[in-house]
Amino acid sequence: KFDYYTNIYMRYLFLLIPIGLIAYVMMRIWNILPLNGLWKTIVTCLAIAILIGMFVSVAVGLEKLPLNMATIVYEICDSWLFILLYLLMIFLCMDLLRLVGIMPKEFLFSSWKGTLSVTALVFIIFLYGNIHYYNKYRKEINIETAKIDKPIKIVMMSDLHIGYHNRRSTLRKWVDMINKEDPDLVLIGGDIIDISTYPLMKERSYEEFHRLKAPIFACLGNHEYYASLEKTEQFYNLSKINLLRDSAAVFNNQLLIIGRDDRSVGKRQTINKLKENFDTNLYSIVLDHQPYNLEQSSENNIDFQFSGHTHDGQLFPINLITRAIYEKSFGEYHKQNTDYYITSGLGIWGGKFRIGTKSEYVVLNLRPKAKQKSVLIEERQRKD
Repeated sequence: KFDYYTNIYMRYLFLLIPIGLIAYVMMRIWNILPLNGLWKTIVTCLAIAILIGMFVSVAVGLEKLPLNMATIVYEICDSWLFILLYLLMIFLCMDLLRLVGIMPKEFLFSSWKGTLSVTALVFIIFLYGNIHYYNKYRKEINIETAKIDKPIKIVMMSDLHIGYHNRRSTLRKWVDMINKEDPDLVLIGGDIIDISTYPLMKERSYEEFHRLKAPIFACLGNHEYYASLEKTEQFYNLSKINLLRDSAAVFNNQLLIIGRDDRSVGKRQTINKLKENFDTNLYSIVLDHQPYNLEQSSENNIDFQFSGHTHDGQLFPINLITRAIYEKSFGEYHKQNTDYYITSGLGIWGGKFRIGTKSEYVVLNLRPKAKQKSVLIEERQRKD
């Protein structure tokens, strides 16, 4: 009984903390605005309404709105959540400076200078974040392996989050970018879809995937389940994407590609089970959207694992939190004989901002490794 009530109290506590922080930001907005009570009320209510609109749009859906209007609602509401985070940090810093006597109190109360300074700072930060988001980084990884006979070039990406904000026109640019790499294979590590397949079907976005000049294999992410598994599978089929949902496939008689179901489903097949009927001499790649339990790949002698999900926090200082949560939340990693790459993602959910992180795609170049002389001698002796 004690544990039951403790859990309830903890849930309320975790709910009250963000509400308290939002209330603090709203109070500071009210205090700093050099306006009369009516205008302060209008501005504060508008700020709260936009925040509520984000949760309502997720719960109710945006399908009833015209597509362009739905995009505007999505981007404004979700961007405001990130802006609130930075307003929180700015106001906390300003209050701290006031307490130590560096910043005058007049700057924080009914102040045009304070209001314009905070507005300009937020505008500059998020203008940079938006420009930085559109700058896609190319991460190249070169690996030599004795398990292949000829070079293979693979473009890997994750977390496209195409939908209301990353529309078909955006996907078209990404496809052009990938085709310039002239890959032999394209691998996608989940969260192709954002929150709904409605805008994708409305714009026939699946046709863009047809323009990719290489076979596509993908696993599921948690957002595919938000959008409905049935609708997701329909979109994958129309896109001609080879979905690996707790299944595996062989590419070019050299690669074993294993796609795990998303961790959010709970029970899923083990890596050992998924690879048991395949040749162990194939170079093995695991697609697993969420980078938990990384040891499962190394314990099963997987050569390479590609994951996403974390976005590297998307914004500073959230990336500090993701780095504390995951064994590895971003970048290259090596465990026993397994190489890993945890990507920050090509797209993004919510507002299109990258602050302290980056949007990227990965080019994996697999090259044949020359066999040692002793191995060659043994092979010749067996042939003789």
